[in-house]
Amino acid sequence: MAHAAPVLTKRLISYDIAEWAAKLRYEDLSPAAIQAAKLFWFDSIGCALGGSQQEDARILLKHHRAMGGGQGGGRATAFVSGFKTNPVDAAFLNGHMIRAMDYNDIYWKSDPCHPSDLIGGPLALCEAYGLSGKELILGTVIAYEIEMRLCEFGLPGVREYGWHHATLSAFAAPVACGRVLGLTPAQIVAAMGISASRSFSPGAVTAGKLTNMKNTVDPWAGRMGAESALLAREGYSGPEHIIDGKEGLFAVFAHVHYKGKPASFDAAMLTKDLPTCPKCHYRINDCGMKSFPIEALSHAPLTAMMKTVKDNGIAARDVREIKVEVIARAADILGDPHKYRPDSKETADHSLPYCMAVGLVDGMVTPLQFKEERVLDKSLLPIMDMVKVVANEEFEALFPKFQPSRVTITTASGKSFATRVDVPKGDPRDPMTEEEISVKFNALGGAVIGLEKCSALQRCIMSLDSARNFEELFAHATA
Repeated sequence: MAHAAPVLTKRLISYDIAEWAAKLRYEDLSPAAIQAAKLFWFDSIGCALGGSQQEDARILLKHHRAMGGGQGGGRATAFVSGFKTNPVDAAFLNGHMIRAMDYNDIYWKSDPCHPSDLIGGPLALCEAYGLSGKELILGTVIAYEIEMRLCEFGLPGVREYGWHHATLSAFAAPVACGRVLGLTPAQIVAAMGISASRSFSPGAVTAGKLTNMKNTVDPWAGRMGAESALLAREGYSGPEHIIDGKEGLFAVFAHVHYKGKPASFDAAMLTKDLPTCPKCHYRINDCGMKSFPIEALSHAPLTAMMKTVKDNGIAARDVREIKVEVIARAADILGDPHKYRPDSKETADHSLPYCMAVGLVDGMVTPLQFKEERVLDKSLLPIMDMVKVVANEEFEALFPKFQPSRVTITTASGKSFATRVDVPKGDPRDPMTEEEISVKFNALGGAVIGLEKCSALQRCIMSLDSARNFEELFAHATA
């Protein structure tokens, strides 16, 4: 006698996320979340203007032009070049430009992420389908909410198991894109399944010698978010159990161990108290910005060193040693042997020895310090060798609430000067103001589109909530 197949009764997490996103309206957002979304777009487009000048961004644009992506009059626009293409390619190109300099926003809990890597998708879809600035703000807030929660629910984060966070970004991107397109909860669930099914990214992209893929895996997840949402809208299906079902995220990671314990996830945290009203707290208000164009965990030690040098009048020629105490993962990522001999921008901006050395000698760390000729300048090698990166167990217990770092500079005379920094500039506890973002924006965009357009773009971005379309934004964001 044949037995009937068992009936699945488990409530899948993807449905909880999708139903929240599908129901959320612009009117449900808090004033603080709306303002934060505009400020993060201001920062992100500034990063994109600078990012457009990077070699990898130029290669991608050339590739997409050669592939005929703009033939037939595309409905979405790439920053700076004005290249018209389909919204999937535009989502990728713009997302990559935002990310290209590693100067965009940062959130680091169990895992690190840059939520603005994903917002090129909502922008491209809003432009292509005639949606308003309010819809873009809504999609942006949703992208940040889910992406940042995904940083928190790993115990520990997937980075500790050797996987890049882009693995999880592929779950967040289709939610934001699906909401912008007005998909049903079932369609958003399908989009999540489509996107996440092929987007697991190994940590090799940020380990050892770094390549162009370091800045590409998350924007690629953003691209998948846009494409998956469009496919789901047409009825394409994806596994609804991609998170907590058979051979989904939880099941796959259950096979790996960290410090003798199997990987685990705080599933309830992912959907607990998802915000639904103007008085609710939205995660976007907890995200930080970068005041330096470098890896996030380098900010505190670089801030500490620059303060030590300034306060004590230390000259580079007088330095004998720079001891940098950081948490263990920072020492592992930023101080491994290859980081002492960077041969590319991608490796240099993830190298504590390089960032400390060039900051000491040049008195600043800006995009100029990551030009090829500066990265390959052999005069910096002896100073890099003075940098000793040390993991501090005391600091480990304070992370991620704080990002502690202590820098001790010892001079040739034998004197030592130490400074500790727990919260770098740009952290939400010491946020960048619109005026401070404007300085960064103009420094990145002035030579690309001109300062007059930079000012016009600032006004346009900061009034996104009243924009009926994106013609004016792209007119100013095109060289």
